[in-house]
Parts: sequence; structure tokens; C-alpha cells
Amino acid sequence: MSRFALIALSLTLLPAAARADGDAALGKTLFSRCAGCHTVTAQNKVGPGLAGVFGRRAASVAGFRYSKALSATDIVWDDATLEQFLAAPAKMVPGTSMAVSVPKSEDRTNLIAYLKTLGAGVTP
Repeated sequence: MSRFALIALSLTLLPAAARADGDAALGKTLFSRCAGCHTVTAQNKVGPGLAGVFGRRAASVAGFRYSKALSATDIVWDDATLEQFLAAPAKMVPGTSMAVSVPKSEDRTNLIAYLKTLGAGVTP
């Protein structure tokens, strides 16, 4: 492969690598789809508040009534578990109350990047 071809290939792959962690600003915009059930604070709605969700054990927000199925798991929310859950909640945790999925991989990546910015009780 020529030097030019290698440079062209690396430039093509660079944007994908740069986006590997997602775009939190786009994720914040996407979160509007989730806002009917979730807040970015500690306040619970139909779904639990998502402040501090990243790194937290599933079904652990005080005062929120989770499904028995989710409560019985040992899931800790990280990139991999959020990716899997958001893609197909009922497939990952049969019996979960979460009925909405995020079908597009890029949307999930951006949404997860935004969720990482949510400190406990802090609205970015």
C-alpha cells in the first residue's frame, strides 16, 4: 500500500476514533426523548432520576419502585451495560419496566456520553 493510501485511510478512520466516546452535547439533545420519564437530577418521575447514574448499581435509587427483574440484577451502569440496556432493555433484563429502546448505535453512544456528565444532583 502506498504512503498516500495509508494517509488517506488513517484520515478516514480518525473521525470514527475521535467519536468513540460520543458527543455529550448531542446526547443532551437526544435526552429530550427520555425526559418524559427521567430527570437529570435526583428527582424521580415515571423512571428514576439519572443524576450520578454512571457507575451506580442498577435499581439503587432510594424511593423509586423498580421492577423485580431489574432489582434482581447485579448490573452496574457503565458504557457496556448502558449500551446493551438502551439497545434492548427487555432483552437484557426480561421483565424490566423500561419499554423504550434507543435503536441507533450512534444515538446510544452520544446519550451515554451525556449520562457520564451527570453528577449526583447536578444538571449540566
